[in-house]
Amino acid sequence: MTIPSEPIGSVPRSPELLGALAARQSGQLGDAAFASVLDRAVRETIETQAELGATVVTDGEQRKPSFVTYPIAGSGNLSADGVVIPFADGHQRQLPCLTSGPFRYQEHAEQYVRAARQCTNIPVKQAVIAPSALSLLYPASGIDGYSREKFLEDLVDGAEADIRGCLDAGAHVVQLDFTEGRLSLKLDPSGQVLRDFVELNNRVLARFGESERARIGVHTCPGGDLDSTHSLDVDYADLLPTLFRHTVGNFYVQLASEPDPDRVLRVIADQLRPGVRVFVGVIDPIDPRVETAEEVRDRVLRAARHIPVEQLGTCDDCGFSPFADDQSTSRQTAFAKIRARLEGTALAAEQLGVGFPAARTGQDAHHAAAVD
Repeated sequence: MTIPSEPIGSVPRSPELLGALAARQSGQLGDAAFASVLDRAVRETIETQAELGATVVTDGEQRKPSFVTYPIAGSGNLSADGVVIPFADGHQRQLPCLTSGPFRYQEHAEQYVRAARQCTNIPVKQAVIAPSALSLLYPASGIDGYSREKFLEDLVDGAEADIRGCLDAGAHVVQLDFTEGRLSLKLDPSGQVLRDFVELNNRVLARFGESERARIGVHTCPGGDLDSTHSLDVDYADLLPTLFRHTVGNFYVQLASEPDPDRVLRVIADQLRPGVRVFVGVIDPIDPRVETAEEVRDRVLRAARHIPVEQLGTCDDCGFSPFADDQSTSRQTAFAKIRARLEGTALAAEQLGVGFPAARTGQDAHHAAAVD
């Protein structure tokens, strides 16, 4: 028995990549040169995680413009005036809005998995946007000749292909980013929007077998952008019972930044079912202070008082830079926090008398393996 530890997804983009993104946007950098910068950023991100002792890595979402918009980047049937997401510090993010049908994924996360696996043979985790988030692209006023139900059919097909492509490409696990879940309760306290979101996600998940769903998870958090959240004030007790209706094998729950983690853990324990693993957040990406390994250890031990160790894992609360332009956290700080997560989880595992997955080192961790 071991206590696994996994990243959530994004790592702040490298300075070189940030410069390349600006140069490309202004037309000063061609596609080939930009692709080379992306390849270096991915390799450096994965190799640094390996050096820290990670047993599961991500590409840090270096190739994504954002965690939510990657499937629709470049689509010609979108306007900029979609749903507005307000954050606690007053800034906003605005989603695009679909202007005509059909809805189609322009890009699938499978390509990220295949590129990452060329850099390592450490298990690669891939985050994808939940279909519930993309459902917000359809305008409330509707689209002539393209009904909402037809849109949802196309969305479900696209989301299935996105997830299945990642699994087929050898992803260790595929994580659905579901940050809109907690936010939905702020917009609709009745919970009906939340229930609709989960129903839609389960409509996609029903297309997968039990063994496949064991490799799929759902991540929840109150958002994280420019060191601010959009729904931390929403009571987890109103979210978690519905969240746990997702038919997946893994849940990734932001917890380190919660004011009363024991209360949340009791709710999780009440919802826990056999065969499910809960990864609890032990690192707060928004807090500029780097946690110590001992702090992380204590957070894991607290979680173990509520969740059976065989169903427990650890993670970061959220990605460190879900939007590519978010530079509020440095790469150095993000990697220091990842180190603390790994070391603190190992300390807790030792104290609990269970194992911690052994990190691969040397050639295993760094060479571009011919894995397929």
